[in-house]
Amino acid sequence: MPAVAEQHRVLLGEGHTPLVRSVAIGPRLGIPHLYFKLENLNPTGSYKDRFAAVLVSELKAAGQKVCIATSSGNTGAALAAYCAAAGIRCFLVVVDGAPAPKIKQMQLYGAEICMVKGFGKDPAVTTGVFNMLEHLCRAQRLPLPISAYRYCPSGMQGVQTIAYELLEAMERNVQHIFVPAGGGGLTLAVAKGLAQYGAAVRVNCVQPEGNDTIATPLRNGAGAARAAASSATGISGLQVPSVIDGNEVILSCRASNGNGYTVNDRRVFAWQQALAQTEGIFAEPAGAVALAGLEDAVQRNEVGPHEKVVCLVTGSGFKDMLSVDTYFDLPPVTPVESAQLESRIQYFF
Repeated sequence: MPAVAEQHRVLLGEGHTPLVRSVAIGPRLGIPHLYFKLENLNPTGSYKDRFAAVLVSELKAAGQKVCIATSSGNTGAALAAYCAAAGIRCFLVVVDGAPAPKIKQMQLYGAEICMVKGFGKDPAVTTGVFNMLEHLCRAQRLPLPISAYRYCPSGMQGVQTIAYELLEAMERNVQHIFVPAGGGGLTLAVAKGLAQYGAAVRVNCVQPEGNDTIATPLRNGAGAARAAASSATGISGLQVPSVIDGNEVILSCRASNGNGYTVNDRRVFAWQQALAQTEGIFAEPAGAVALAGLEDAVQRNEVGPHEKVVCLVTGSGFKDMLSVDTYFDLPPVTPVESAQLESRIQYFF
């Protein structure tokens, strides 16, 4: 965390999340040394707590009483929680269609919410909202906490701690890290953190096909990311049609010899279910995107069976229960008479 006096730090136990070895999916893919970094186990359920801990600590140190921010869900939940702990009023502008569980989580922490039509889907609307908020916050001498280096480089240093923890846990012996990307801030944070320690690890950027602003330009040798006409993916949190940190992501991933991967939503949901049913890891859809990218890399023979690989699981499945209801045909649970219980249990033997 950047230097902030101890009395101003707002900490809820973020970071130091588990790194667990795959018991089923790695062997299935032919990657026996596959690990998952469980960022879903941060206090509010995502890696964004690392960002919020730094930003809100800086707000508290500066004596700020208000936080104005934008969010697709996880950033807002994290900021709302840390602002609550700091006694700071939180106003959040959320993207159009943000999952209801994430919004309710923000509200429970006491944040005030405003959803803007087209925000996060239409590039023109999204850019307009960002520009307006930047102007407003500048006039009020407030930061605009957006989890991207373009807006909050100091807060993103908190996210870089993921890289430090990985290097320590793996004793610097890791060849690939697969990272999901919307605007690219997380990917850039991991790449910057690794580069700071001189670690030769390939950082791979994975995006949904419906929000391919960075991954294909990275793979094809382009020098810059590209804004999308709109975000067509159903993966919440990765619906970011603007470039934001994309250009720097391309440079950083390429410097690490990493690559770009695009994945369709169907495969992401399939891996979300596989994570839950074979690894016991309940990720939100965005948290399964890195794994879907690894599948593509294996099929392209771009990851070898001898290599150690980490996939980031960025958020909890409890964040987006609507996706569970929509995409998974789970059987209904109906009560039975107590006399029928033994026969129902015998079915499993």
